[in-house]
Amino acid sequence: MTGASLRAAVEAAARREGFDQVGFTTPDAIPEAAERLAAHLAEGRHGDMAWMQETAERRSSPSLLWPEVRGIVMLGMSYAPEADPLAVLGRPDRAAVSVYARSRDYHDVVKGKLKQVASALARHAGCEVKVFVDTAPVMEKPLAAAAGLGWQGKHTVVVSREHGSWLFLGAIFTTAELPADPPARERCGSCTRCLDICPTDAFPAPFQLDSRRCIAYLTVEHRGPIPRDLRAGIGNRVFGCDDCLAVCPWNKFAAATRETRLKARDDLGEMKLRDLARLDDAAFRALFAGTPVKRTGRDRFLRNVLIGIGNSGDPSLAEEALRLLADASPLVRGAAVWALSRLLPEPEFAALRSRHARDEPDADVRSEWEPAA
Repeated sequence: MTGASLRAAVEAAARREGFDQVGFTTPDAIPEAAERLAAHLAEGRHGDMAWMQETAERRSSPSLLWPEVRGIVMLGMSYAPEADPLAVLGRPDRAAVSVYARSRDYHDVVKGKLKQVASALARHAGCEVKVFVDTAPVMEKPLAAAAGLGWQGKHTVVVSREHGSWLFLGAIFTTAELPADPPARERCGSCTRCLDICPTDAFPAPFQLDSRRCIAYLTVEHRGPIPRDLRAGIGNRVFGCDDCLAVCPWNKFAAATRETRLKARDDLGEMKLRDLARLDDAAFRALFAGTPVKRTGRDRFLRNVLIGIGNSGDPSLAEEALRLLADASPLVRGAAVWALSRLLPEPEFAALRSRHARDEPDADVRSEWEPAA
């Protein structure tokens, strides 16, 4: 097959599998990515995601990950929501869960479809293929921009003219050489909505993200206590954050996702913080089975729920935090202390401190009982 006919066959297979965008690029299309990644790591902006440092060399170039790669197919699948994902932020007794986590885990959905497209490519070209969906040292966003799917916006996420900020990305590396698409042109202009809305000031500059201040990182990836100075900004966001994505003006062109398995589950919308605070490990696993939320584990999730409770301004939720002072997890106990410090009158909280702080075996939890500096 000619390069053009091979591209057409791949595009047809991608459309059959429900992908909304497909583009083609080469392994050497992102030479600046290595330098940008090195600067990000040098500033420590990856937080405690040590795997980024450990895989930095392979991540910096597709050819270092797989020397045989000659062509790259980048695919995008819309997960645009049907309703305003920020509406729940106005209901502080409810839990805000990021759009991508309210449905089937996108890794499962996208990877299965990606394998079908890759198989079609291998059949037509007699080539080798490898597929990647956000679980290998591949810089999907720069590659997607190089393949013309969209540009990396000021919030660092890929923005598509057709689908806004709501794209899941997948990559197919192949030994076949394919005609490349021109890269997408950056179209953010003077807009700074995504930067201005961030509750924790996670963008030190346009097109730069400090993960250590990002709510998505803090509530999903970060394993320890969340820094005190960032907790108020988290509000009721218990898993991820959609603020910078949702305000992008390009979203006005995005239709709701066509993929049934990426549509939000009814039972994961506007859940009560009170109910979530009562989840034991078995109930947590049952509720979030098959979703990205499950991988954080019950303890980290309840840490986030308790921060939401502390930010709720609802004294009736203090009873949930009181009960969790006896939880087996130090992470949960520490977050419960903070929630109580926000909901109880100072004399009542001081009385609790005198009864509990001295006997607390964990140093991090003991520090939560101390007044903020």
